[in-house]
Amino acid sequence: MRQTLTGILPPLSMPFDEQGNLVRGALKPQVDFMVESGVRGVVVGGSTGEGHTLSHGEFVEAMTEAYEATAGRVPFVAGLIVQSTREAIDRVKALGDMKIAALQVTPVHYLFKPELEATIEHFRAIWEETKTPILIYNVIPWNYLSVDAMLSIMEAVPGVVGMKQSSGDLKSVSDLLLRAKPENLILSGIDALLYSAFSLGAHGAISALTCAVPGVTVKLYDAVQAGDHETAKDIHFRLNALWNAMRHDNLPACVKYVQSRQGLAFFHPRAPMEKVTDEQKKKIDAALGPVLELVTVRGRSAA
Repeated sequence: MRQTLTGILPPLSMPFDEQGNLVRGALKPQVDFMVESGVRGVVVGGSTGEGHTLSHGEFVEAMTEAYEATAGRVPFVAGLIVQSTREAIDRVKALGDMKIAALQVTPVHYLFKPELEATIEHFRAIWEETKTPILIYNVIPWNYLSVDAMLSIMEAVPGVVGMKQSSGDLKSVSDLLLRAKPENLILSGIDALLYSAFSLGAHGAISALTCAVPGVTVKLYDAVQAGDHETAKDIHFRLNALWNAMRHDNLPACVKYVQSRQGLAFFHPRAPMEKVTDEQKKKIDAALGPVLELVTVRGRSAA
């Protein structure tokens, strides 16, 4: 995994129309945009992709379309935001013989929180039934896994090869890099601190900004790897301003708007998530200009 899934791994946004229907054929242009931007893989069904809203059938449809669009150009990661071990396994098996590099799996996200042993068994069962490497997606506030818990899961289940740390918790990224095995994959989902995570040695990122402005986040990652911290800090602060302009309660909608400013079609969030308002667009545009100066984009006309 350390050779396969490093660098920028954007979680694709999900193309919904105004009625909340999945728009067929709309994922391929986004995949092409990501690959052309230099990303090292794509993730489908994450939080930015509103994976928690997808029915079983929509999940299979979206995964199939995105997988075919990658055409083997980059590794493919399938995201699972589900409520049970059984549903996680069923969804993976429904994907048939796709060559999935890894699964990005959250702990269950409803009210009832299992103890550590039950959580270990959850990940163990998914691994044993699918034989697909697993990344823990540590993002659920009331089922937030400690560093000790994640290390215990990776130790107990060989198929759990790494994790994505979110929720602004940079110290846990440092602790994981300090304590995890050399072969474990430590990824950041902390948008405001991607530069800091990369500087500490995080192996890559799966985050909203990597989907919104993939080419710029690739430049940030590459600058840190090259030791060019002046360039990296400049990119960081431009991205920081953009992140501050994106309202987090409708973050996927904001990401879709930013993508539209780079030539992709403009799509909507699935209700009840709110659409991007005109006021939000103004704030985003003001912060986006300095970011897009760093890359050549397809166009900047918004729908």
